[in-house]
Amino acid sequence: MESERNKVCSLSDAVENYVKNGSSISIGGFTINRNPMAAVYEIIRQKKRDLHVFAHSNGQGVDELIGGGCVKMLEIAYGGSGRFAPTCIRFKKAVQNNTIQVEDYTNYQMSLRFLAGSMGVPFLPTISSLGTDIINKWGFSKEIRTRVHDLPDEKLVVMDNPFGSWTGLKKLVLVPAICPDITIIHAQKADSQGCTRIEGLSFADIEQAKAARSVIVTCEELVESSVLKKNPDANQLPPFCVDAVVYIPFGAYPTACFKYYDYDPEFLNYYGRTALDDDLSEKYIEEYIFSTNDHGEFLEKACNGRLDQIKADEKTGYAKKLKRN
Repeated sequence: MESERNKVCSLSDAVENYVKNGSSISIGGFTINRNPMAAVYEIIRQKKRDLHVFAHSNGQGVDELIGGGCVKMLEIAYGGSGRFAPTCIRFKKAVQNNTIQVEDYTNYQMSLRFLAGSMGVPFLPTISSLGTDIINKWGFSKEIRTRVHDLPDEKLVVMDNPFGSWTGLKKLVLVPAICPDITIIHAQKADSQGCTRIEGLSFADIEQAKAARSVIVTCEELVESSVLKKNPDANQLPPFCVDAVVYIPFGAYPTACFKYYDYDPEFLNYYGRTALDDDLSEKYIEEYIFSTNDHGEFLEKACNGRLDQIKADEKTGYAKKLKRN
């Protein structure tokens, strides 16, 4: 069976085979938690261009993709890296300089859009954003929507409640489904066939994966299938949902991966300082991404021996030694 084949491959092969110039792509994680950063750096390293990115409430991953010149269009609810960048820095600059096209939705709407895609339906109803400018302010014009195959004809549609007033709701907002070409998530465990286990909060990752045409899972541990079969209710993605599995420890660094390591405040502060300046940002990309061959080399340069400081405590899932200030 297709789902039973060995799907393990290198990160460079996974990105080369599935992420094309102009692809629509969604990435998992939330702000500075479990972003698929190794994959993000490899996308930048391979100089993928004109990506149409979907993100729920991402931070570091989206910001570095934008800083690396990979993104043409972005649909997102929120882009920020916690206290390190309440609004992502390269994202903010790109919007101000009109170098990317952006359309925003509420957090709940983005969740529903991925859920609709995972269900195979064209839209889902909600009351989220009624009475706000989210409905009226479009990032993509009607003209753009006719040219881009991933864009629905309308941003949102407000309609009368077809079931009458007994519910107390007169109006509904229809949110369009998202079905990206590729979704990339980082998980704690996966087997060679693609069965995937995320520990802790899964955010919108599962819906993003199930909505996509192809899925890459990067993981902290590549385990035997028997390990994941012991508690099957803890697994979120079955093998048939996954196309490529990449074993890459610290694959979410410098963001956190629950039970394995915390975020690295020293590197995130450093990134924030460089991201504020265009010249420094270019030097950062050259030194840390283009001048490294893979994530292992990136870690050596970026972490500078701090991996022990961010390793998670077994009981709490977070780092005890971390100086968060």
